[in-house]
Amino acid sequence: MPPPPSDLGWARVEPVRSIRYLIQRVLLLPFTEAMVHPKIEGREWVRELERPVIFAANHSSHADTSLILHSLTDTARDRTVVAAAADYWFKHPILGNIVSLFLNTFPFSRTGGAQAQLHSSSQLLKSGWNLVLFPEGSRSPDGRIQEFKPGVGHLAKETGTPVVPMHIRGAYQVMPRGQKLPLPGPVRVRIGKPMTVQTAEGSREFTARVEQAVRTLAAEATQPDVQGTWVERWRASKPRELLYESEN
Repeated sequence: MPPPPSDLGWARVEPVRSIRYLIQRVLLLPFTEAMVHPKIEGREWVRELERPVIFAANHSSHADTSLILHSLTDTARDRTVVAAAADYWFKHPILGNIVSLFLNTFPFSRTGGAQAQLHSSSQLLKSGWNLVLFPEGSRSPDGRIQEFKPGVGHLAKETGTPVVPMHIRGAYQVMPRGQKLPLPGPVRVRIGKPMTVQTAEGSREFTARVEQAVRTLAAEATQPDVQGTWVERWRASKPRELLYESEN
């Protein structure tokens, strides 16, 4: 039997890691590519990561996690865990175990227990895992970036871990809050240069700097306007010849 959701160490060891690799390569990544043909910009920043990093991205859709994983190389993806809302994904153990198997998630509290969350997250980083965080805390209700919570700054400052800012454009139209199934549409994932906490910089100041970096990556002022039938939406996503990168 798997350990309780508070641990989930079983999801980060063999043979589960190999099973997850196959699930992602055979199901998750091809499905993501077929649905939205995501355009990835800035992948050079994550091709040769020499140490664990925190991926900090905007959050407007349940599709965000698969899009982030799609944007990484196999090596980086294999060493990446995803912080998932404990009160949402792990309310039911079966659901929590399924998403952990598919996405390598771990429960992250949005309602307190900051020290415990800092400890569990720092232990993962010290063990060599990259960490995906959504600093807004929850999905945006309208697709616009919300204010970042200071947790990402605290974690980066306490562990000395670089933060890689990321911006996902178009995911809100693909699967907004309340949408049960994703729809086709153009998506762009933009990856920024890794950032580190400066010597005299506080955690809140660094969080604000990370937020500004994500907003700068957004570049376009508005989300793409996607309408029409399922086929029209799929055509608008502009299929590409390149699928996803499998080498470092």
